Amino acid sequence: MNDIILPGDDQGALFARDRSWQPPAYTPGYKSTTFRAPRHALLSLPGTASELTGPTFGDMPLNPLDNDLIRNYSQDGGEAIGQRLIVYGQVLDENARPVPGTLVEFWQANAGGRYRHKREGYLAPLDPNFGGCGRAITDANGFYHFRTVKPGAYPWPNGANDWRPAHIHFSIFGHAFAQRLITQMYFEGDPMIWQCPIVGSVPDKAGITQLIAKLDRHNTTPMDALAYRFDIVLRGRRSTLFENKLEGN
Repeated sequence: MNDIILPGDDQGALFARDRSWQPPAYTPGYKSTTFRAPRHALLSLPGTASELTGPTFGDMPLNPLDNDLIRNYSQDGGEAIGQRLIVYGQVLDENARPVPGTLVEFWQANAGGRYRHKREGYLAPLDPNFGGCGRAITDANGFYHFRTVKPGAYPWPNGANDWRPAHIHFSIFGHAFAQRLITQMYFEGDPMIWQCPIVGSVPDKAGITQLIAKLDRHNTTPMDALAYRFDIVLRGRRSTLFENKLEGN
């Protein structure tokens, strides 16, 4: 996909990604990149009209509990087990303008660090009332929010004793397919962030900091849930980091 600036009209323009800011596709310390990283020079392809102008999700119906991971998979009328959280933030474009009506999807492991997936190999127990995924539409000012439980850390077969820090995955579509961003959010104060090979693939510490949600005591629900704020920037030279994979260029 071409990263372009439209002369005299930056509405919907695509700004060049700063490759020195984004994690490289090939990072030997992150083992799977040695198999999936491009082996040839990247090609730049012109975007089609549908890629540059669609989709829009503002009228897409959501279920009332789509943004409530504590209750949206309840099997017995109960709620998910774990430390209860509110995660919220603002989605911005390349020029720091809010992006309203865009789809934000999120998925995560449960409080024990286990995903609800048939190929999951970790021995931590499943929570029958936690599905681990949800979605929301940003409001007129680009804000999203959801309730969940804090995910647990878990081991992964990268090195002999590598563990992923607590994190939540995000997919954000922006106002065009060409702006789709897939990323991860970490939690302020977690020492495991700085021990993770995936995080270590980011060349700029400021980029890592941008992936860390800040504890927000002013927006907690007293006696119920802590709040974390995670703002997301689509595309541009200081965009929120894409997950260690170069999408089609």
